[in-house]
Amino acid sequence: MNFKRNITTFGLVAATVMGSWLQAEPLIPAAPQLAATAYLLMDAETGQVLVASNEHEKMAPASLTKLMTSYIAEREILEGRMSLADETLVSEKAWRMPGSRMFIQEGKFVSIEDLLRGIVIPSGNDASVAMAEHIAGSEELFVQLMNKYAIKLNMVNTTFANSHGLSPKDGAEHYSTAFDLALMTKAIIYENAEFYPIYAERSFAYGPVAPQPNRNRLLGTNPDVDGLKTGHTDEAGYCLVASAKRDGMRLISVVMGTRSEDARAQETQKLLTYGFRFFRTAEVFQGDTELYATRVWGGKVKTLALGLTEDLKMTIARGAEDSLTTQLNIDPTIKAPIQVGQVLGELVVNISGQEVARKPLVALQAVQRAGFFARIWDLILLFISNLFGA
Repeated sequence: MNFKRNITTFGLVAATVMGSWLQAEPLIPAAPQLAATAYLLMDAETGQVLVASNEHEKMAPASLTKLMTSYIAEREILEGRMSLADETLVSEKAWRMPGSRMFIQEGKFVSIEDLLRGIVIPSGNDASVAMAEHIAGSEELFVQLMNKYAIKLNMVNTTFANSHGLSPKDGAEHYSTAFDLALMTKAIIYENAEFYPIYAERSFAYGPVAPQPNRNRLLGTNPDVDGLKTGHTDEAGYCLVASAKRDGMRLISVVMGTRSEDARAQETQKLLTYGFRFFRTAEVFQGDTELYATRVWGGKVKTLALGLTEDLKMTIARGAEDSLTTQLNIDPTIKAPIQVGQVLGELVVNISGQEVARKPLVALQAVQRAGFFARIWDLILLFISNLFGA
């Protein structure tokens, strides 16, 4: 559709920060350089990446793998295929898993609720296998489900070979990226919000075993942090996916391949500090709210409200609001009938003269055709309007 009418507006309160503008904007210092193989900082609500290095490099994810295991378990519950109160019989395979465990016992029943906490908090490899077997019948079939969900979440550089993240002994491909893990984290936070508080729990006690601490050290040192998961193998190094919220802004950080538990916490803190200090999440326009009223020809009503289908939120540099301009490009001749949601223009957002967003403007109401004589009269008025360039 070719829109001809331009309406430029100034003084709005938000703009996005994208691509090279992030680095070129003088109000923002250079992004921190981390002692990590790969890392990323994302605004959780807008999905905008603020800082990144090697974010698409395929790497061993270690126990960050368990984020997918817990995500699938939560989806199974939310979609009614199992409940937290369900119990499953622990297999020998699950019981014998090495590494971090919640210490379930072969031949005993364990609840899904305990397994979910055992996966998230003490990072139980035994809990991950038990959950996989309960959901899919075997860990091998569950892995197929994991990879299907990865495709659904657009994790294009991720392949799973198990439910727990230990390096496969058979050499099977098992990798992900900082960017893909951020996408999965965003899905956990927003799609499975009911279960997200589990990721902030500081410890978990199962049976006679003493309470095991959550290995995410930032939960005890940074009050803004409320999740999510640590990981470590010799191949992967020390990894951490974290999320924090401050003043209405939620950030997701992914740090992979650091040298120690302290390092992964320290490097993550650098990212979060940078993000909260120099950026904010702003609502540019509300969805389903009139942005402009335009003339309708041949309709039962003469004006039509145009707006966005959903809220337009963007990540902006603090102090950059004054450089924002918006432009509405609207079809100059709009004739009834009009359906709700019909695209009749576009909103263009610029910052410092650079286009940063383009969204369709849609009809917020339906307009039916007027009667025959009313339509004829409108055609006459339209002809006169076009004739005199009104």
